[in-house]
Amino acid sequence: MFLSAPVLAGTVQGRVQLINSHESKAERKKDFAGVVVWLKPVDDVSMHLPRKHAQMLQKDKKFTPHILAISAGTIVDFPNFDPIFHNAFSNFEGQIFDIGLYAPGSSRSVRFDRPGIVRVFCNIHPSMSAIIVVVDSPYFTTTDDDGSFSLSNVPQGAYELHFFHERATPETLEELVRTVSVNQAVTELLPVTISEAGYLPVGHKNKYGRDYPAAADEQSSYSSPLK
Repeated sequence: MFLSAPVLAGTVQGRVQLINSHESKAERKKDFAGVVVWLKPVDDVSMHLPRKHAQMLQKDKKFTPHILAISAGTIVDFPNFDPIFHNAFSNFEGQIFDIGLYAPGSSRSVRFDRPGIVRVFCNIHPSMSAIIVVVDSPYFTTTDDDGSFSLSNVPQGAYELHFFHERATPETLEELVRTVSVNQAVTELLPVTISEAGYLPVGHKNKYGRDYPAAADEQSSYSSPLK
């Protein structure tokens, strides 16, 4: 009997820096957290993406985490930890969903099967927003405050390295795609600079495509969805 050789794996490490930012956390405090980094095999090979659960909670009228990276097929729970109603939804780009109005202390779930960028809002509170980055790879992470990242247990081979940053244009992110060879225990990448130049914040409507009522965020409870 012949035993197949074990597949060797390594760790890919690097660091991201944000420039041309109008956000004080990035420009003054040098907080470069929240950039999503993932590796995709150059060869179009079939990868096993385990069915997992993740969570994006709603508390203090905020989605936490603000940036959530998951692999395709993951179920995301949206627990409501506030004493008021919420209604998470997304109606453009990525995967469209609407989990409806639901009460404090309850939770709803959505399975995200298609890779893409899902921009999440609340139909009740216009200030609430988040992003779910769905990737077709098990090798992904988000940067720490100092911009560092580490991807472990990556089988040896050639990969495309991708980035997502919410305040970078699609053109900027496309130019950052590069090929990485994993052939040793630790692969240290050159620092990557992501420019926020050209980014323009865009307001959003409610799930019906209409403006939110004035002072919607200040209301404390709701019995029916905003139309």
